[in-house]
Amino acid sequence: MLKITFSLVTAVLILYWNNAVNDRSEPIKSATGLVKADSLPNAASWPAELNVTHFAGSDLTPSPACLAVAASGEVFVGVDMIGSLGKTPGKGRIVRLVDSDHDGKVDKNTTFAEVDNPRGIIAMGDRVFVLHTTFSKETQKASGMDLVVFEDKNWDGVADGGPSPLIQNISSPKFLQSRGTDHSTNGIRMGIDGWIYIAVGDFGFHDAVDRSGKKLTQLGGGIVRVRPDGTEMEVYTHGMRNIYDVAIDPYMNVFTRDNTNDGGGWNIRFSSQIQSGEYGYPVLFKHFTEEIIPALVDVGGGSGTGSLFMDDPNWPAKYNQVPMMADWGRNQLYIHRVTPDGPTFTQKEEEFIKLAQITDIDIDASGSVYLSAWDGAGYSGNPGKGFVVRAVPKTWQYKPFVDLKKSAVKDLTALLTNASAVQRLAAQQELLTRKTKDVTKASWKIAEDKQLPLYARVAGIYTYAQAAGASGNDNLVKLTEDQDVKEFALRALADRMKINSNVPVEPFLKGLQDGTPRVQLAATVGLGRMGRPEVAEALLKVKVPASFVSPAKGTEGPHATPNSPIILPHVAVRALVALNAVDACVKAIGTENSTLALWALRYMHDPKAVSGLIAAYGIAKDDASKNQILTTLSRLYKKEAPYDGSWWWSTRPDTHGPYYKAITWESSDAIKDFLMQQWNKADENGKQLYADLNGRLRMGITEFGGEEAVAAKEEVKIDLNKIRNKKGQVGESSIEDVMLAIAKIEGNPALGKQLFTKQGCIACHSLSKGEVMKGPFMGQIGSIMNREQIAESILKPNASISQGFASVLITAKGDKSYIGFVSEESAEKLVLRDIAGQVTTIKASDIISRKEMESSMMPPGLANELSYEEFASLITFLSQQRK
Repeated sequence: MLKITFSLVTAVLILYWNNAVNDRSEPIKSATGLVKADSLPNAASWPAELNVTHFAGSDLTPSPACLAVAASGEVFVGVDMIGSLGKTPGKGRIVRLVDSDHDGKVDKNTTFAEVDNPRGIIAMGDRVFVLHTTFSKETQKASGMDLVVFEDKNWDGVADGGPSPLIQNISSPKFLQSRGTDHSTNGIRMGIDGWIYIAVGDFGFHDAVDRSGKKLTQLGGGIVRVRPDGTEMEVYTHGMRNIYDVAIDPYMNVFTRDNTNDGGGWNIRFSSQIQSGEYGYPVLFKHFTEEIIPALVDVGGGSGTGSLFMDDPNWPAKYNQVPMMADWGRNQLYIHRVTPDGPTFTQKEEEFIKLAQITDIDIDASGSVYLSAWDGAGYSGNPGKGFVVRAVPKTWQYKPFVDLKKSAVKDLTALLTNASAVQRLAAQQELLTRKTKDVTKASWKIAEDKQLPLYARVAGIYTYAQAAGASGNDNLVKLTEDQDVKEFALRALADRMKINSNVPVEPFLKGLQDGTPRVQLAATVGLGRMGRPEVAEALLKVKVPASFVSPAKGTEGPHATPNSPIILPHVAVRALVALNAVDACVKAIGTENSTLALWALRYMHDPKAVSGLIAAYGIAKDDASKNQILTTLSRLYKKEAPYDGSWWWSTRPDTHGPYYKAITWESSDAIKDFLMQQWNKADENGKQLYADLNGRLRMGITEFGGEEAVAAKEEVKIDLNKIRNKKGQVGESSIEDVMLAIAKIEGNPALGKQLFTKQGCIACHSLSKGEVMKGPFMGQIGSIMNREQIAESILKPNASISQGFASVLITAKGDKSYIGFVSEESAEKLVLRDIAGQVTTIKASDIISRKEMESSMMPPGLANELSYEEFASLITFLSQQRK
């Protein structure tokens, strides 16, 4: 479905009963108490402190890929009937839903706008920002992705006209055409700093252009941000794989949930996104982990989707001030309890609300939270699947939000101190439409008021910075003397590169020496944004920790373990690179700052860097220093090829690093000549260093030996006729790749029938009503599900477990335990069938406990050995069962 890759678990088909039988009236025990799930399609559990109600169904919101809620409560849902693998336009829209009496059910609905593949929405006053796929009218093929804004000045629930583009071409059209949006650009969210943050998948983009005409190209995934008027587009972080959304707290800490393919497991990583940070996917996160910012945790297989930082006074304290992250693959909304750790965090994950293939989450000014769920709509959308629920605390009472347009500046300013993040942001954005003089005066009063809560002062600082522009710099400099808000004043001063040219560097240099790591971080990032090469010497003094060590050959480094000490030197290196501080870094070689200087020089493909390194080698006094210089020169021998948008590295790229598509450049000959000279002088033991560097850095210098360089494995057009019968393809591929392949293969139903028996399906599934009813009846599956849905059910047995066939753990007298699904039950006995098809009858009086398991009874891997042709044949056979 939605740019999703997760742990590839394959098994026999899940029961189609889930589509026909959905009576779940039995109470389900959550982690915090008993709740009833009978009112919600496919919901399983939520905390007892909440009321969760069915808000809208597939009649209004089929295949909901994203949603946003206006501060005043209107819900905007992105209906995406194209899905992640579909290619046909004209199937998407933004639906506006209104709950007039606030009872948790839709009262009014309108189609706000027609757009294809809506992937992110922000509802802000009379503006609705949307990120979506564009299609050529002539060819009917995807032409890119745009961030646009619609207006609804008369508030009738329908956009006044067509969209105004803010950013165009922010995803590669070639792979939108060949694959769909599964690794495209996705969720958008606005921070209190006024930027729109955009989650970019690893399709990346080439020549995205903002409203000012600025162009930007990015290889791979990360976060891009832009002003609400579509200007100042820039990269915020880089090196993510397939992020879907971001969560932003009141202090501009950004969190996201990503997945990567190390070990083929598509494991989820939760991370704190630090401005200018490099997170390394796919070329650095395994074997060059000393150079990246690691994730905070690896929680195993899954697929991150929408996210929200909960900051609302109506919610219980234990569910407030936390990032909430949806996981489509796990059918779960999670809470991550984050704890400050120097300039970063540590975390603890907790299950929160369980929904079938949850896609997004947002909240309004009253504290009403809305969650959308894909609900098994497949990879190309489904008109009969998908829903939205509302969640509120049981103590919640509706309080109407003020009419911002009718509010005076003083009233809007008061809202900047409100404990609700939604109210603060909405008030700020309305304030910025008022007279600059009034807004700067009012917001400055909040920014400097030491009696106010920190979140209010931060809102005041960012509102003032946006309203005052460069004229407010002097006042913000004054706030850098206030320890409570120094971090935020520094960040606001450097935040917009087009107006920070006259900002003094002294507060930032002072901030580098501050005793607070977060202040040091803000100062370091800021210095990298201000374009002043003279600050390089101060940046070079940032200490590099002992954890700056390359992983041993053949091993993976700690890419999902918090490493607070690495953050400051990491961003110092990024700042030095942004400043192109070649001269300062070369000068620092051999000094106490040599390690950081050589780290920064790894990314400076500048002839001056090469000549400087060669000169430094000549005066180096010890072998260790010489070897460090040789390593840096070897790293510079090649560089990453410019990205033109014509290729992609597929779902399982080469992760060796340090480059994906390496090329030589103007100084490569000089580097090779120098390395050859030193290699010729070395004895046999000394030559091993060059062989190791040749293999590790993939220089491809034949004389040195070592591992042979491997060419980049980019996405190519596959000749299915040549590879369709290769054994094991299903187990070696991502689920999207399997879906794309079988869509082109008709399959042989006779072969499929044989495989139904061979793969063990027959042990739990009957095909004829004359047979003993074992598990899920397959005789009518083709009339219930299409080929894609059947395939998804086989590949993801835990995604939608059929009613009555969930795994059950029975504990019985005599210290006995049984696992299986209940095939028959009466007041006297219970009949259980296990995965091998064995039947056990248990007396009801002997049962001590009974627990429904959350995972399917189907074992993983039963289809892994199949080729695309075989799997397509099995699917075709099952799709023809319509008795």
